[in-house]
Amino acid sequence: MTSPAGDLLAWEAMLNLVRPKPSPYRTPGELARALDPRSVQTPALDLIDDALLRVAAGTCDRLMITMSPQEGKSTRISRRFPTWLLTRNPELRIAICSYEHGVARRWGRAIRNDITEHPELGLAVRPDTSAAHEWQLEGHEGGVYCVGIGGALTGRPVDVLLLDDPVKGPKEAESSTFRDNAWDWWESVGSTRLAPGAPACLIMTRWHEDDLAGRLVREEPDTWTVLNIPAQADHRPEQGETDPLGREPGEFMVSARGRTVEQWSKIKDQRGSRVWNALYQGRPSPGDGLVFQRDWWKYYTQPQWIETDGACLALSFDEVVQSWDMAFKDTDGADFVVGQVWGRRGENAYLLDQVRGRLSFVDTCMKVRALSARWPDAHAKLVEDKANGTAVINQLRSIVGGLIPVEPSGSKVARAAAVSPYVEAGNVWLPAPEVHAWVDGFVEECVSFPLASHDDQVDACSQALNRLLLSAVRPRVRFM
Repeated sequence: MTSPAGDLLAWEAMLNLVRPKPSPYRTPGELARALDPRSVQTPALDLIDDALLRVAAGTCDRLMITMSPQEGKSTRISRRFPTWLLTRNPELRIAICSYEHGVARRWGRAIRNDITEHPELGLAVRPDTSAAHEWQLEGHEGGVYCVGIGGALTGRPVDVLLLDDPVKGPKEAESSTFRDNAWDWWESVGSTRLAPGAPACLIMTRWHEDDLAGRLVREEPDTWTVLNIPAQADHRPEQGETDPLGREPGEFMVSARGRTVEQWSKIKDQRGSRVWNALYQGRPSPGDGLVFQRDWWKYYTQPQWIETDGACLALSFDEVVQSWDMAFKDTDGADFVVGQVWGRRGENAYLLDQVRGRLSFVDTCMKVRALSARWPDAHAKLVEDKANGTAVINQLRSIVGGLIPVEPSGSKVARAAAVSPYVEAGNVWLPAPEVHAWVDGFVEECVSFPLASHDDQVDACSQALNRLLLSAVRPRVRFM
């Protein structure tokens, strides 16, 4: 396999575009550091540079890059990349589009000023076409034209189209009218002005599952090369995904802004699951949910148990169970260990308690023993018979009674979908936030499922509800 740089030279030679004195800058990142020594180069920007080389080489004509805000992607792609392209081929006609004309114009002005202030680039701007939003190189056809979503490109052939953040913010992202306008512009204006074989690059922070990136992936699934760089590594083998940066599970990205692990963690905690998954992980979820909708859940405001001597005694339940979803590793990693306590009263199920954390094998066994001691009425303890579940059962069988191995049947989505009608019908009750503060995170994971980074709480929930509400065999013992 040839290198991106080798592909680039071959493509330029084929089109007879090689300059007499080839650019000394191998990548847009090298050009950025040459023009501004303060420029930061992170592993994520290395990956973006590599993708841009393939665009320039003609081996990728539709590139989509999604990444956290304020991590250098727009500066690299909408400022340094066009400058770098023009040093190699000053005949290129580059169009830059953003959510509004003023934003796109700022990129045009920055590129123009870079060329004017750095004669070593070997380029000059024609004085009679030097507006910030529209200018042309002296002695060449190439230049930059900037436009906002909804703006015209009539009569302007485009050799490279850069779509930079076509969504302004959450208000526009939630507006179906705005999303439709962006899509209509791409279909009727943006894509139609591209010369044959001309590349288009979409760079954005994700806001909504139906934003322009989401719709392009759905409507043109075999057309776009997607590079999503999440702020935190979250391997999802069931979706065939590994971390593009080769990080360990749970590891945060090296930040172009110098964010520390503590600062990343604070952002994650403050933004909440839905915003974090969308803006920082690049995986937005529907506000109403795909499998579980937000307004389906019912809430109880008074504890459904009495606590005495450190033990919780369930009140008037027909059945009380524990449900455990174990991690795949016996060390800290991407997967969480989740243990839940559920009670059934007639045809209604109640989530009573939950423990969740990245736990070692030893800590997991301790949590199972502790939760069993805290909820003595939960005689049946359902443990998914995979990952560390089998080892936990073998380790604790002689110490903790009622450990029941559960062999999962069907996919995670199928198992969750099977119990979702009970949630929709109002038969599933959760503790209100004033009873258990962790319930907000539980609901967000359920609403985001199956698009969220983690689904451990959903797995434990569907396993418990399958036993309590779908199983044909139910004990007739009522507690308290």
